[in-house]
Amino acid sequence: MKKLSFAIILMLTFLGAMAQLTLVPNGGNKKAAISEQVGLTNITIYYDRPGVKGREGKIWGQLVPYGYNDLGFGTSKEAPWRAGANENTTIEFTTDVKIEGKMLAAGKYGFFIALGKEESTLIFSKNNWSWGSFFYEPKEDVLRVQVKQQPLEKSVEWLKYEFLNETQNSATVALMWEKYMFPFTVEVDVEKAQLESFRKELTSNKGFDWKPWAEAAEWSANHNTNLTEALKWAEFSINGQFVGEKNFRTLSAKAKVLRLLQRNAEADSLMTQALPMGSMNEVHNYARQLIAAGNTKEAAKIFKDNYKKYPDTFTTVMGMMRAMNAEGNIKEALKFAKLGLQKAPDPGNKVAIQSMIEKLEKGELLK
Repeated sequence: MKKLSFAIILMLTFLGAMAQLTLVPNGGNKKAAISEQVGLTNITIYYDRPGVKGREGKIWGQLVPYGYNDLGFGTSKEAPWRAGANENTTIEFTTDVKIEGKMLAAGKYGFFIALGKEESTLIFSKNNWSWGSFFYEPKEDVLRVQVKQQPLEKSVEWLKYEFLNETQNSATVALMWEKYMFPFTVEVDVEKAQLESFRKELTSNKGFDWKPWAEAAEWSANHNTNLTEALKWAEFSINGQFVGEKNFRTLSAKAKVLRLLQRNAEADSLMTQALPMGSMNEVHNYARQLIAAGNTKEAAKIFKDNYKKYPDTFTTVMGMMRAMNAEGNIKEALKFAKLGLQKAPDPGNKVAIQSMIEKLEKGELLK
């Protein structure tokens, strides 16, 4: 009987522990997360949002003390601010990044700030699991950077993080609260991340198709980078076992890489094979690339061949206009431009072609 009673007590204790209700965060501080993709890098911040709550002018240097302090609990006697409230703030990067010009490896970090009167220290710690900064250890720091806090024109009631000044490969992350902002720049190596992504994905189920191999080769050629590996990718898109396919896109991708490697004869041979396989639009776009590269003679020939194969379509008519313009034949270019205006599929094209006609009528070649 005693054994039974003890078992019942244990069960009730266990159930009691499980029966705790979910409550609003302590002190009314709001839980929040913000995430942004910069290049291929995902940046995610988890934090708690304290409010000013009538303490205007008493936040910085008082509620948030300067420097490193003994908080009266935990093991740290010199703790920075936890850059939020309650649990420690964390920031995660899915690739390597630069913070204020300093390298930081991909990973999830505890984020702290040692407040200064004009300049503050931002701390990225490998300890991303502790509660606040009560157990902060300097030996766990991975990176420290100095930034100058900036005054805000309008007071921010609830602490928040925002992404500002975004470009293809960088963004400013800013903590804003009361009348100050703490900004720091995050930079990513888009090219490195993209190539690493290609290598990973091409070994996944995506690699069982010629298209991703050709796409990776094309991207490398378009950015004039990683050409030796790009050539292998292009070759696999053509001849890879169970994967390769000889078509306009795979052959032209390899040709583009070969040209950048100064292997022009091989590139020309591939394009001789590729052009008869191309669709009207593929051939047209290739000829436009030749125009942009200054190879007007070859481009004009391809535009004309495309017109013979697909006569009197809007695309090939405009190709003929470009061919005549490339050869300096303004009269014929104008004739095809006016025909193109009649066949234009939408108002945007009509406006663009009308502008071309006006230049040609003035005797000006199109650029």
